[in-house]
Amino acid sequence: MTPDQLAQISLAAFEKVVAGTAGFRPRPGQHAMAECIATTLARADLGEQPNPTKAIAVIQAGTGVGKSAAYASTAIAMALERKTRVLISTATVALQEQLMTKDLPALAASMDKPFAFALAKGRGRYVCKLKLERLAGSGSVEDALFDSDDVVDPARFGSELTQEAAEERRFAFYESMAMMLAKGQWDGDRDTLADTPDPGDWHAVAAERHTCTVRHCPRFRDCSYYQARNRLAESNVIVANHDLVLASLGTKTLPDLDNCLVIFDEGHHLPAVALDQFASNMDLSSLRWLDRLPKILQEVSTTLHLQLTEDVTTLASQLKAALTQLARIAMDMVQANADEKNSKDGILRFANGQLPAALTDPVTLIHGHAQGLSKALEALGAEVKLLAKEDPPQAMRCSQLFAKMGALAPKLGSVVSTSALLLEHGAQPLAKWLQARSESNYLVLTAHACPIVPGDLLRQFLWSQVRGAVVTSATLASCGSFDYFLQEAGLSNNANAQALEVSSPFNYASQGTLTVVQTKADPKDAAAYTAEMVTALIADIAEVKRGALVLFTSKAQMRTATEALPGYLQDMVLVQGTASRAKLLATHSARVQTGYPSVIFGLQSFGEGLDLPGALCETVFITKLPFAPPSDPVDEARAEWLRSVGRDPFNELVIPATGIKLLQWTGRAIRTEEDQAAVICYDKRLVLQAYGRRMLAGLPPYRLEKRVL
Repeated sequence: MTPDQLAQISLAAFEKVVAGTAGFRPRPGQHAMAECIATTLARADLGEQPNPTKAIAVIQAGTGVGKSAAYASTAIAMALERKTRVLISTATVALQEQLMTKDLPALAASMDKPFAFALAKGRGRYVCKLKLERLAGSGSVEDALFDSDDVVDPARFGSELTQEAAEERRFAFYESMAMMLAKGQWDGDRDTLADTPDPGDWHAVAAERHTCTVRHCPRFRDCSYYQARNRLAESNVIVANHDLVLASLGTKTLPDLDNCLVIFDEGHHLPAVALDQFASNMDLSSLRWLDRLPKILQEVSTTLHLQLTEDVTTLASQLKAALTQLARIAMDMVQANADEKNSKDGILRFANGQLPAALTDPVTLIHGHAQGLSKALEALGAEVKLLAKEDPPQAMRCSQLFAKMGALAPKLGSVVSTSALLLEHGAQPLAKWLQARSESNYLVLTAHACPIVPGDLLRQFLWSQVRGAVVTSATLASCGSFDYFLQEAGLSNNANAQALEVSSPFNYASQGTLTVVQTKADPKDAAAYTAEMVTALIADIAEVKRGALVLFTSKAQMRTATEALPGYLQDMVLVQGTASRAKLLATHSARVQTGYPSVIFGLQSFGEGLDLPGALCETVFITKLPFAPPSDPVDEARAEWLRSVGRDPFNELVIPATGIKLLQWTGRAIRTEEDQAAVICYDKRLVLQAYGRRMLAGLPPYRLEKRVL
């Protein structure tokens, strides 16, 4: 079948689906999006090909276009015709839930050809039944083999909870999970538990790659994770998140990207996720695990009559000594660099990615000792797996012992990878820094290393594998151009990629206004500006009749506004952090529905993905242009590198990134074709500065008004 025929079939499926949707309104932008997706994906060669054709569509689709209907119906119809699968990747749980509970079920009911769909989750979202059996008291390996440190960290529970009480509570939690599994009342998925478990409680029983013997495990046949994997294998459509997709590159966890169709919704998150995936850090303040590791390896080798390839006791002692030395020097450096004289918290970034000479020798020693320990751990693990395979009666014992020593593998792996990155020096520097922070009366010291150009990572590891893909979001263009996103996503100058902007069906000029308030104070003078802005904000809040949202750029700014609220306004304001997001939104909705005014104070996370249509949000207040804090070490390192090669980081990075955030924030105002809403921005730079006008040009065409204080 030719690409044109494939495109026609998938576009016809889209048209049939939307025409059969109750209350359907023709949306030219949605049709243009579906047509672009159909023609793009039809060109992509999948599977074994001598010179495969790649095709990637980058589509910004404004609010109200109906992105999921456009890409899902089109891509799924084409996948069914080509006998392949669709991988839909999102950035948020909310969109995953929308796809799994609403969009895909509706699509499955309306399309001619049936299809199955499933949600892919990381291994750690599922219980390891072997670990649970042991902690619930039904395992077959002697408890003496398992240190209590594997189970309880009393410091996490605070002074009001003793270690004994903590152990009793956790034991009851594990027993209840084991009982539900035995009765068939639970499928082993963390997200289907009635109550969200404590992260520490769950971690002790979570499935992990490092602790899993796979087919050699006696519980493999009824393993919750592998049962979920089997459901994925039987599905035509798989919903995942960006983190899992990037973390699974080179594995068989998800479909091969060169043999399926891929949709990246909320695609503007891809660059940040890429940096997170390839960043590394190691803890320099909690090293007790290095006392336990050699003991565990020796216990496992003795119990199973296996040989260790290294003197693990000496290696662990040397590694702990080197880490302790590094921690001592690092803490002195961080404290000497601290802004506040009496503060122990702080971040020390190394200029130009150059590790100071005082740290080079300790980090070199750390890397060598950690590699030696890692090789010993891997070699013993391979022997344990082999024994489980060749001697089935010992499989249970082998699997539980493998799980015990594997639990420490991530800690050791982070030391190996972080020390390697800290020592790395290439043409393009990495961001490298030390961080000290106080947590529950403890001082945590960590060392970090991270690449600084996400586009290079995505180009090398993702786009080299993908054949046919769509990247979409309501916010991909910045200041009216795709250039910034294409650069960040590793798609600039890619002949196989094309960009399309699809306008929202909303009439912003008649449905909304954007008012820019011009303060006397310069926004760069934080104290004077915040005082003047808060006074104006309080006056405007007093005029709110139904629902409104106030977006702040910092906790300090939000706290100042909250503390300045007069008594008669305090009851109508809900502040992020005082309750869960779900509870805040439910309270807000209830107030508005009963006729009371309600205003939400929120930060960056409330500026994206929040859907408050109609009366729930008739005004969005933007307290300041959402420039990123200047203290982020990765952003600092990247700006430093750009300046060193004669480029301007403010124009290349800061303005476009802020323009995208501003587009997201203003997007909270109008959510349906019936909405009438106002956006009020108190930052005069939006109309007075050239860079502000660049950002303004990338926003929806609201009626623009100005107000001078």
